[in-house]
Parts: sequence; C-alpha cells; structure tokens
Amino acid sequence: MNGICTLANDKVYDQLVALLNSIEAILGGNTPVCIYPFDDRTERIAGEIAKRPNVFLYDDLESIQRWDEFMLEASPASMNRKYRIYGGHRRFCAFDGPFDKFVYMDADTLLMNSLDTIFQKLDEFDCVVYDFQFGSPDKIYNVSSPKLLKVFSQERLKSEIFCSGFYGSKRGLFSQERRKWLLSKLKESEAEILYPRGDQPVLNYMYMRSGLPICNLAHHLPKSEITGNSVTSKHFEERDHIMYDKGNRLTYLHYIGIHPGITEAVCAGENIEFPYRDLFLHYRYLQEPEKRPVFTTPPRMYSDNPRPSLLKRVLRKLKLTR
Repeated sequence: MNGICTLANDKVYDQLVALLNSIEAILGGNTPVCIYPFDDRTERIAGEIAKRPNVFLYDDLESIQRWDEFMLEASPASMNRKYRIYGGHRRFCAFDGPFDKFVYMDADTLLMNSLDTIFQKLDEFDCVVYDFQFGSPDKIYNVSSPKLLKVFSQERLKSEIFCSGFYGSKRGLFSQERRKWLLSKLKESEAEILYPRGDQPVLNYMYMRSGLPICNLAHHLPKSEITGNSVTSKHFEERDHIMYDKGNRLTYLHYIGIHPGITEAVCAGENIEFPYRDLFLHYRYLQEPEKRPVFTTPPRMYSDNPRPSLLKRVLRKLKLTR
C-alpha cells in the first residue's frame, strides 16, 4: 500500500488541516495519510482525524522510541550534555511502515498536483525529491570541515542534497544493521561533517552515506517544466486554487519560514499578511468555509511579528506578562 505521511502536533493544527484538505481536494478522500506525532500534544489532531477515516495517528511506541534513541546518538549536538531531541526526526518512523512507498510532506505544505511521478520514480530510486536545497549545502553539512569532501564528492553534494519537507521513499530502507553502521561512522569522526542543528542533516546523511539512489526532479525534469515550491517565490500565479510557475503546475507549495504561530494567529482572527495567505485560508477552511476569519483591522506583514524574546516568553510562562 502507498500513502502520504506528515508530522504534527496541536501547535500546527491549522497547517495540518489545510494540508489534509489539499490532499483530499487533489487526490480524493480515500488517500491514506499517516501522521507521526511530534510530541504528546495531539488532542486536537485526534478530534480532527476522527472525522477522516483515511487519516490515522501513528501509535507504534516501539518504533517511535527506536528512532528517538537513534536521533539521540546521531545528532552532533548530542555531545552537549544539556542536549535534548525534538520531534522532527519522528518522520523517520515512516521507514518502519505502514506504507510500502510513501511521500512525506511537512505540515506547512499544500499539495497542488498528482504524486504519480513521485511514486513511479520510486521504482528506480530509493528517494525522490523536488527542491533546490542543493543550492545551500551549508544548511545540511559543515562545509568548512576538511572531512566533508573525503566522505562525499562535490558532485554528490550538488546532486543529492535535499530538503526534508517533501520526499518520496520506501519502507524498510534502514534496518537495525544499517542504523548501527551509520552510528558507528558518525562516532568514528563523521559527526563533524553535519550541520549541527535539526534532523534534516541526519536524514541527508542517512541516505547519502548508505549510497541509496536519490532522484531530484529539479535535476531530472526538462528545464521548461521545472517549478519552484517555496512561498519565498513571489511570481507564482493562482488559478482555481492551484498554483502555477510560468504556466507549469506546482507539485506542492511549502510555506517555509512562516512560523506556525503566525498561521495560528491568522486563523484566530489576526490580520497578518503572509505570502499566498488566501490560498492557505482556502484549504484551511475548505470543509467549513463559514468559520473562515473575517478581518476588521488593517493588515500587518508577518515579518512585523517576530517571535517574542526569550525573556518575554519566560515571563509569559510565569504569567507575569501577556
């Protein structure tokens, strides 16, 4: 069985609903979707998916613990005694099932097109991606490390690096033996070649160090057919709630850089502008348009709403400020 996976908790509830609605609108209501829990905050998610028979929350606690332990050892930051893992790596549970082939999509993405090409390419490759992360290798690897080019050639760095927000892959690629081998290589000395934050560098390393074939459609498609995928691109055109790049239909739209607190605030009625906001709101409220917020105040740009300072967040937790 094939399906779609994502990663979520209640903090990204609004983004998740928009994603699920986009999947249903593009692929139909029978498409199976597995949600990997970022943490234990899943009460709102559970209430939402109870209305969606094709969507389920991953509950294999042994698998979750196995990947928690792997990440604790694999992350370069684990040498810091105060280090604690966050839940992003739990997307790795997809390698344990339930789908033979899967497409993983971050909660802050919207599906815009069929995934047939991705699944077909998985007959030839173990990982199929469609992004331009290879243009910023310094967010995946420590490019100043002299060991980097001893482990991976420059050509591989240019062609195989990918963004972990969207990729197709298969169950069973990372057995216990392979995980142990990868950890042994990291512990020998290769941990220093990883960018020290997040699970994205670890995922790239897992594929590339294992020598698994990776297909990036940004390299494989004809130049005239290639599209972007990020909301940082300002030239996309919307037609019938589908986004196009110079006439070509996007596969997905990634709201990268838009903090979930922003979309959460907008859905609560705050008039905060962000790129392609109307498209997001269309899918967020596709099944309940009567609940779509009506804004009564002048708009503000999301860049004018930075995250609160650490001091303010602490004071807020202590209920000393609002």
